[in-house]
Amino acid sequence: MTGRPDPDHPMTPRILIIAGSDSGGGAGIQADIKTVTMLGGHAMTAITALTAQNTLGVSAVHPVPTDFVLAQIDAVLSDIGADAVKIGMIGSADTALAVADLLTALDLPIVFDPVMVATSGSVLADAATIGAFERLMSIASVVTPNLPELEALGGEEAVLAHGCHLVVKGGHAAGPRVVDRLLSPSGPLDSLEGKRFDTDDTHGTGCTFASALAAGLGAGLPIVDAFRQAVRFVRIAILSAPGLGQGHGPLGHHLGVVPFDEIEG
Repeated sequence: MTGRPDPDHPMTPRILIIAGSDSGGGAGIQADIKTVTMLGGHAMTAITALTAQNTLGVSAVHPVPTDFVLAQIDAVLSDIGADAVKIGMIGSADTALAVADLLTALDLPIVFDPVMVATSGSVLADAATIGAFERLMSIASVVTPNLPELEALGGEEAVLAHGCHLVVKGGHAAGPRVVDRLLSPSGPLDSLEGKRFDTDDTHGTGCTFASALAAGLGAGLPIVDAFRQAVRFVRIAILSAPGLGQGHGPLGHHLGVVPFDEIEG
């Protein structure tokens, strides 16, 4: 899949990202913008929290007030509009509930990545915020937890009971192969299996996958095609990692290519 929009969608899919900022540039809003851009979309943001972090971990978190998160969303939607929404780190329970209320009226694909813990192990959502995830799952088109997050949400049946699709990501499982599964409320839709890469450069994989999925859906791809494109993008980005930092390094969202170098004149 190329991510090229279908004829019934804008040439540049508009993807609204509601998530936290990663000062190290590997995850969060920064990874989201790079992913959407690489897949041909226009990334717009409503930042829910500022984090001081690098490849070794998160040293500080500053939640953005709920009313300002909503103001960012309103500003984007009232002018530019959106073709899909990606929700990542949400900042607080109040923000989660308010965002869910605002998005309920929208007829758009919504990808919810229930961020709880960073790759480094740092906690990014308290118990109250995780409790509010129920409301976000009820408005989501598809939910993309890793295996520990899926367990915290009550398992596959509990998530699917909200009427959303579910991607069960296999990165946290054991074994030499990674299996990612796409499930609908009525049953399995697709499954992809690939070699597990022996690397610590996996910071931002969850954010990247969810944004790639939203970019595909915003471009009008069927959910199975968007799922396959997102898995492929993440795997290539892992292989293209630049090897930065002393801990869990960022992905290579540029996929080993500098597009400007290919421009003549």
